[in-house]
Amino acid sequence: MPDGLERFLVHAGFDRAPWLAVAFAAGILLWFGLDNHWQWLAALSICAAIALVALAFLNADGKFPYVRLALASMALATGAGCGTVWVKSSLVGTPPIARPIVALLTGKVLDRDVQAAEERVRIVLATFEPGTGRAIKVRLNLPLAQDRPGIDQGATVRLRTRLMPPAPPMLPGGHDFARTAWFAGMAATGSVLGEVSIINPGDGQGGRLDRLQVRLAEQVLQAVPGSAGTIAAAFASGYRGGIAKDDDAAMRDAGLTHLLSISGLHVSAVIAGAYFLAARLLALFPWLALRLRIPIVAAGSGALAGVFYTLLTGAEVPTVRSCLGALLVLTAMALGREPLSLRMLAVAALVVMLVWPEAVVGPSFQMSFAAVIAIVAVHGCGPVRQFLAPREESLVIRWGRQLFMLLVTGLVIEFALMPIGLYHFHKAGIYGALANVVAIPLTTFVSMPAIAAGLFGDLFGLGAPGWWVTGRSLDFMLAIAHWTAAQPGAVTHLPPMGQGSILLFCLGGFWLALWRGTVRLWGLLPVIFGTTSLALIAPPDLLVSGDGHQVGITGESKGELLVIREGRSTYARDALTEMAGMAGTTRPLADWPGARCSRDFCALELNRGGRTWRLLISRGRDGVEERALAAACDRADIVIADRWLPRSCRPAYLKADRRLLTNTGGLAISLSRQQIRTVAEGQGEHGWWRKPEPSFRSRTPKGKAISRQSSESSKP
Repeated sequence: MPDGLERFLVHAGFDRAPWLAVAFAAGILLWFGLDNHWQWLAALSICAAIALVALAFLNADGKFPYVRLALASMALATGAGCGTVWVKSSLVGTPPIARPIVALLTGKVLDRDVQAAEERVRIVLATFEPGTGRAIKVRLNLPLAQDRPGIDQGATVRLRTRLMPPAPPMLPGGHDFARTAWFAGMAATGSVLGEVSIINPGDGQGGRLDRLQVRLAEQVLQAVPGSAGTIAAAFASGYRGGIAKDDDAAMRDAGLTHLLSISGLHVSAVIAGAYFLAARLLALFPWLALRLRIPIVAAGSGALAGVFYTLLTGAEVPTVRSCLGALLVLTAMALGREPLSLRMLAVAALVVMLVWPEAVVGPSFQMSFAAVIAIVAVHGCGPVRQFLAPREESLVIRWGRQLFMLLVTGLVIEFALMPIGLYHFHKAGIYGALANVVAIPLTTFVSMPAIAAGLFGDLFGLGAPGWWVTGRSLDFMLAIAHWTAAQPGAVTHLPPMGQGSILLFCLGGFWLALWRGTVRLWGLLPVIFGTTSLALIAPPDLLVSGDGHQVGITGESKGELLVIREGRSTYARDALTEMAGMAGTTRPLADWPGARCSRDFCALELNRGGRTWRLLISRGRDGVEERALAAACDRADIVIADRWLPRSCRPAYLKADRRLLTNTGGLAISLSRQQIRTVAEGQGEHGWWRKPEPSFRSRTPKGKAISRQSSESSKP
C-alpha cells in the first residue's frame, strides 16, 4: 500500500498548500461535530500520533517521502484546525442568559442598523445582565416609529426590554442562531417595550466613516428613486435596510442575492477600478513611469481603495474576508507571481480560518470559496486553456468564445454552489447561472462604475447622467430577477440533506479541483453518489418545534403542509415548510377532513410504513380532565403537546410533551422508518447549547389538574 500511494502522489503532483487548507477546515468541522472536550482531546491526540508515526517509522529507511510528508502535514493541519476553533470558542464565547426575562436595562449603544423595509431599527447594546451583574451584549429590535434623534452609536439609554436567549435550531437541520451569537459575543436578543430614555445622546451616527456611510446612502436614495435606489445605496454604502421584501425574495430565488451583500464581487470591482485608473494615469506621465514601478503603485492604490471601501460599508465579516483575499492577490501581482491560483486561494482561506474559524460552518464562507475554487479549477485545466489561448481570428469569434466560456463558468459555479444551498437553505435555484451571466457583468462594468461617476459628478453638479445609468441598469437587473424567479421550477425545494451527502459532494468537489490530470476524474464518483442520495431523501412525516407549539405533518394534503397552528409570524411557517422541502403553502389541521379537532386536541390517523399511526396533538391551553386525557392517550400511538402531561398519559410509542422537548429540542419523526432526529443530538456539550428552561405555567382551573409529574416516553 505505501508503494502504491507513493507512486500515486508522485505522478498526481501533490500540491500541499490547498490540501493543507482542506485539512485545517476538516479539523474545524471535526470540533463542531464532536460532543465534548474529552472527544476533542482524543482527536488532537490521534492527529499528533499519526504525525509522529509518519515522521518516525516511515522515515526509518528513507522510503516513502511523499506519503510521510502527506500524512504528517495533513494530520498536523487537522489538529491545528481543531485546536484553533476550540481556543476561539473559549476566548470569545459568551454564555446566553438563563431564561426569557422582561427587564429595565441601562447601556451603551454599540451599533445601530436602520431596516426600513422591516419598519424597525436594530441596535446592539452593551449592558449588564439583570440579577447577576455580568457584562453582556444584547441585540434589540426598536420599532421605527419609536426611533428618535440621540439613539445613536455611543449613546447611553435606558429602556424596558423583553430578552430571550439566542434561539437554537427550531428543528433538526435548521439555522443555529445560538451558535452564531456565541461567537459574536451576544448573550441575548429581544425587543424594546415602550419609549427609550436617552441619558447621554450619541454623536450623530458614530464615527466619521459611519456618518459618511449614512450621507452616501441618503445621497444615492435621493438621486435614484424606487427599488433601484435601495440597491444602489447597498452598493455604495452597504446599507441594505431599504430593499423591499419582494425584491429581496426575487433576487434570492433567481440566485442573485449575493449581489446585495458587499462581498468579493464588489470589493474586487472597486480594487480593479482603482488599480486600472492608477496604472493608466501614471502611464500618462513618462517621467513618473520611468522612475516608478507602476504595478506596485497601482497595487497599493487598489489596496487602499479596497480597505477604505470595506471600512465604509461596515466591515462585515464576509467583506473583510473578501478584502483579505483581494489584498493577497494584489501582493502576488506586485511580486510578479500568478495572481489567482489554488495555492494563493489556500493562503487566503488559511488566513480567514485563523481569524474566524467558526465561519467554516457558515454558508457565506463555503459559497464564496467554492465559487472561486470552481473558477480557478475550470480555467486552470488544459482543455480550457487551449480553448481560450490567443489565435488568429476575428473579433466576433473571439468574443463568442469568451461569452461561451463565461456561460460554462457560470454553470460550473452554479453546480458547485447547489449542494451548499440545499444543505443550508434546503432549496437551490435552477436558472441562477443564466441570470448571473447577465447580472454580474452588468453590476461590475455598468452599475458600480455609474454609481462612482454619479458620486464624483455630484461634486460639480454633473452627476445626473451617472445616476440615470445607475437607475436603468439596476431596474434591468431587478427585471431579470423577477422574471427568473417567476419561471416554473426556478427554485428546487428538498428536505434537509444528511451530513453524509454533503461530505460526498465536498470530497468529490475538492478531488476534482485540487488534483491535476486524469486522476481528478475520480472525483466524479463521490459526486454521483451524493446526487443519487438526494433522490432518496424523504421528508419527515412529523415536524415538532422545540416548544411543541408548532407541529407540521407532511404527505397528507397534496402540495400543502398540515399545521396545528397558523400564527401571524412567518418565521415558524417558513421553518416548517423548508424542513418539509415544500414551497410554503400551509393548511390548518382543523380544516383538514381527516382530523377530528376540539378546542384542546386534534386526533388523526396516518398510514405510514404499512401500518396506521394514531396521533393526538395538543392545540389549546385550557384544562382537561385527567381521566379523559388518559383515555385518549391510551388510544394513541404518539402524543404531542406544548404542555406538561401527567404520568397517566401513556401512548403506545411516544409522548412528546414539554418535559421531553425540553431535553431534546425540536423533533423530525419518520414513521415509515421509525426514526427520530432531535436538535440536541447535534449539539453535544458546546457552550451555546442549553436545554430550554421549563416555562409553562398551568392554566388549569381548580379541579382539572394537569400534573407536572415526569413524563414517561419511549422512542419508536
